[in-house]
Amino acid sequence: MQSTLDFPDLLRLIDERSAAFRAAVAAAPSLDAQVPTCPDWTLFDLARHLGEGRRAWAATVAAGPDATAKATPVGAPAAPRERAALVAWLADSTRQLLDALRDAGPDRGCWTWWGASQSPRTCGAVARHQLQEIAVHTYDAQLTAGAPEPLPDDVALDGVEDFLSTCCATTHAWPHEPATVEYYLTEGSSWRVWLSADGARVARLATPDHAPDASARASARDLVLAFYGRVPLDALELDGDRRVFDRLVAWEPG
Repeated sequence: MQSTLDFPDLLRLIDERSAAFRAAVAAAPSLDAQVPTCPDWTLFDLARHLGEGRRAWAATVAAGPDATAKATPVGAPAAPRERAALVAWLADSTRQLLDALRDAGPDRGCWTWWGASQSPRTCGAVARHQLQEIAVHTYDAQLTAGAPEPLPDDVALDGVEDFLSTCCATTHAWPHEPATVEYYLTEGSSWRVWLSADGARVARLATPDHAPDASARASARDLVLAFYGRVPLDALELDGDRRVFDRLVAWEPG
């Protein structure tokens, strides 16, 4: 599947969402505040996760197409507890990721955890998915700071297809009876997911046929947040067999 965002836009938006994350960390009343959407984490835990994760992906991209596992940065400083230093550490984490992606370019191969999906194992696909991880965690941080903002339209629109092709599509067998699911965006795009013993296959629909076993309709912003468990499924307009959605949420192909 082709991204609706080109590589320079992905990098620009990674930078923008990372800056918004840092602003939320700087504005929050306390780094010890619990993150409502990640209840086992404080805001400091979330910031440490985001920064360490971006440094690890920077190292993985830099390791090149022959890497066989996610890289561990060597000599990376721990996330500092003091707020201003933490914000600066986060900015450096973003810089490392962006530098690595720019140096590699979108077409170079890269180790990824999604080998069984429909997303390619390239640095461009890494940038695409990194944008979504950063955007969703920025929402988490903003919610913790008391001022959540909707996902930007261009991020959310690309995020629906990224999630379906990267996190949903798989060659691992669906353990239930075959089913079809369709997702309709209020912005106009739609996708079908086929679930069977062959796994989960995803495709855009030119014209929805309105005959799936289950369907969901929502804005791209709400659908991405539902995909990542930030809003409940009931926030979407659901139709058909609700059990299919419950099984999809519980499914952990491996």
